[in-house]
Amino acid sequence: MDIQDLKVIANRIRRRDLRAVYEAGAGHIGGEMSVIDILTALYFHVLHVDPAKPLDPERDRFILSKGHTACALYVTLSEKGFLPKEEIETFLKPHSRLNGHPNRTKLPGVETNTGPLGHGLPVGVGMALAARLDGASWQTYVVTGDGEMQEGSNWEAIASAAHYKLDNLTLIIDHNRLQQGARLADTNNLAPFAPKLAAFGWVVEEIDGHDMEAIVAALSAERRVAGKPRAILAHTNKGNGISFMSDNVAWHHKVPNAEQYKQAMAELEEAIQ
Repeated sequence: MDIQDLKVIANRIRRRDLRAVYEAGAGHIGGEMSVIDILTALYFHVLHVDPAKPLDPERDRFILSKGHTACALYVTLSEKGFLPKEEIETFLKPHSRLNGHPNRTKLPGVETNTGPLGHGLPVGVGMALAARLDGASWQTYVVTGDGEMQEGSNWEAIASAAHYKLDNLTLIIDHNRLQQGARLADTNNLAPFAPKLAAFGWVVEEIDGHDMEAIVAALSAERRVAGKPRAILAHTNKGNGISFMSDNVAWHHKVPNAEQYKQAMAELEEAIQ
């Protein structure tokens, strides 16, 4: 799939995510808009996964550690064919499979429950180590938020991954510089991340997390280095693609009103003209 096709899919996912959050009256739309380009590149260009065989032992594993942005994952999974597109209409409704955080027991394509921040990367390290022990060729990919990197469990996992030389593990940090209620710089600012990860023994690349060509290139197999886990620091904007949401901490967990929804949808539709 070429870069333009990926951009079109990402825009379609953004629009469906916006509608789902608006209709549900809840959601973490800012962080969803920042991660959608990454999710699109993963599911439609990188991951070896098959919706017809969601438990294929040879599938690649993906963990959305920033599980509060579950709606973006659900829409992406529906675009890929893991669930009917019309099921997105049930997001957050009673008895829906589409909870506020991903649940692996309910939905095919979800590898592990996430939401408590700092859990996804440690689980991913375990998966990558299991593949190594089994002599399997599948890859593990984990997306975290940058605020989430304040969790000590992530740094324990980073140290372990380097110790075991897990070159079948890729961490992508959605570096939108904002977390719940504040800027990263105003809480516990761990940036710059790249030299810290490199000091642990990871190979690190920094990219524009909304440049589809750069995302695809960074995720390519050719960028792996033998014996080293890989980290991609994706510089993104919370609320990307919607002018009044972009880089605005208020949109971590907020729902647009009718007028805002109309404007946001118009801006996203204009982006594909």
